[in-house]
Amino acid sequence: MIQAIGLTSIPRKEQPPAVDNVSFEAHAGRVTALLGAPGAGKTTVLRLMLELQRGRGITYFRGRPLHRIAHPAHEVGVLLGDVPGHPARSVRGHLRMLCAASGLPARRADEVLEAVGLVSLRDERLGTLSRGMDRRLGLACALLPDPHTLVLDDPARGLAVAERRWLYDMLREHAAQGGTVLCGTADPKEAARFADHVITLDGGRIVADQRAADFARTRLRPRVAVRSPHAARLSVLLAQQARSTQRSVEVVREGGNRLCVYGSTCAEVGETAFRHGIVVHQLADEIGDMGPGAGADAQPQQAPESQPSAETGPQPGPNPNPEPEPDPEADPESEPNPEPEPNSDPNPNLCPEPEAAATPNPDPDPEPDPEPETATPAPASPEADPAASTPPESSPDAPDDDASQAAPPQQQPTTPRTTPPAPRPATVTLPPSILVRPAPTPLRPVRYEIRRAAGVATGYIVGACVLAVSALTAVLLARIGHTPQPRLLAAWPVELPLPPAALGAGLLGALAFGDEFRHPALAADRGTVPRRLGLLTAKLFVASLTALALAVLTVGCTAELLYLVYGGELVALPADWPALTAGWLALVTGCAWAGVLAAGVFRSTTAGLAAVVAVPLLVVPAVHKITEGPSLRGPRPFAGRLADGLPLRRTFVGEQHLEALLRLLAQPVGGAMALSVLSLLCAYAFTGLRSRVR
Repeated sequence: MIQAIGLTSIPRKEQPPAVDNVSFEAHAGRVTALLGAPGAGKTTVLRLMLELQRGRGITYFRGRPLHRIAHPAHEVGVLLGDVPGHPARSVRGHLRMLCAASGLPARRADEVLEAVGLVSLRDERLGTLSRGMDRRLGLACALLPDPHTLVLDDPARGLAVAERRWLYDMLREHAAQGGTVLCGTADPKEAARFADHVITLDGGRIVADQRAADFARTRLRPRVAVRSPHAARLSVLLAQQARSTQRSVEVVREGGNRLCVYGSTCAEVGETAFRHGIVVHQLADEIGDMGPGAGADAQPQQAPESQPSAETGPQPGPNPNPEPEPDPEADPESEPNPEPEPNSDPNPNLCPEPEAAATPNPDPDPEPDPEPETATPAPASPEADPAASTPPESSPDAPDDDASQAAPPQQQPTTPRTTPPAPRPATVTLPPSILVRPAPTPLRPVRYEIRRAAGVATGYIVGACVLAVSALTAVLLARIGHTPQPRLLAAWPVELPLPPAALGAGLLGALAFGDEFRHPALAADRGTVPRRLGLLTAKLFVASLTALALAVLTVGCTAELLYLVYGGELVALPADWPALTAGWLALVTGCAWAGVLAAGVFRSTTAGLAAVVAVPLLVVPAVHKITEGPSLRGPRPFAGRLADGLPLRRTFVGEQHLEALLRLLAQPVGGAMALSVLSLLCAYAFTGLRSRVR
């Protein structure tokens, strides 16, 4: 169950808030639709509920706010737009990566793929998926941790009829198994068809909170759409006929040659046009939207009264000649499927749940209405509204039930029969429930980071480019000469601030966090990439392993190529190779760490790489100037005292390693890299604490 209390967004400057004091409930076992036109505040409400946007109010998910839930993804599945995944990652790889982040076994990805029908596309890249397949993948990501609640923002936007039907069937199946579903939509007819409860927003406020049957009866009205070159004349004739027969008929001009006739039928309008010789280009049944808040204050079982226009007659009360409803038993597959009009029903084949057959009752679990339904003739026009094939308990024609009771006896249908409830579609199945969740382990973020880094070819391409550039640079430096052997093996010209291997390690480290912010797979329900210590440690660990592998491969490839081209003189092992090796590995690892931390602080891959390049260009000269200057207490500089090592000798076992570390820090590049990494680590910790306080 969802309980939203007083949701209010923060206004910008002098403008009113986009959402103002929105409170509602979405019960378990039901599909709740959040209806509103574009700009009404649906997305803002959902973001406030999920704490993705700052504002006032609170939302409880089964009695707990989201920030009090240890693992929000296990409680709430979110789909607020397209799948935020790397376009070069495969469908199966993306789900396996999310499984690692949630601590789920890898086989869970295959189970969810089978449930959403993407088994045949599991090796496709995310960037090649169509709109419908992307929505299926988004629903798979939401269902992956087996959440109790689903929150979706207009998931059927831009989908075909079949894809829309499948999506809503999945949502209804989730609700039938005891889950809670909250789905935003902008189509009132769609909301009346798939939802059990409809909450209408307009201007950031709730204007109606109704059951689906009450919503369909009070807001949606049947009408006849007419197009004729003599629309004005036909409008006058229909108004005259309504006054002469004392009927409540409303004729509305919608611009050009289009008329909308409320309270009549296609047969009556067509006969009137035929008797007076008026050419008709279109004659079809439609469902008209009465606007947000229509019937919000209406009492249950009260039929809405149509507003008369200047061309209609008086309003004597209920409509004595209601429009006949189509047969709810009619098979929509056997009827032609014409091109829908702008106001016609976009999805004719969705059937509402049997719960929609209940009479309006404030009881949250009403019983079905045992009253028998009456048979009504089918529509005569092949362009009739497809929504008319839905059962009358959720059809917008429901007001005519009360109106028909007040009609003359000779106009009442005489063939009563009981309409069975619409069966639930059996073509959708949810993935199996997770009965036992594994305990959190420190290896969970490491598995996630390994699958994230290995799931795309970017890391492999960067590594191959680094090795190729290093090998060519080493060959050119050996040909030119005058290059020391350590720089020759590292392919580090004096003119460059860093060797190619260090730049490549820094770029891979920057990609570790830069891709998270560019393709926030972990931020679908959090708004931003979580700044957790475990995730940072995993990224630093994987970046260190990658940097060490890149450093070793670079030296090995350059040494082998130099041996093949120039012989063994240039690849002889130097005497101080342990210190040189430690300094080389520390330099490459430090660049990788600087890239990870800078990208995490500035939320950009470019900023992370820029921080790596700024270390030798800006930080090294500053550190060199500080450490090489004379001290106030003596003539020797600070770097010289660090290079001497420890003042006390042979006092503990790690003396040699500590002295080597001090000598490394005494070098300008080593000290600048250590200072930069420490500063970035403090900045990352500060930004993480600030976001947690917010």
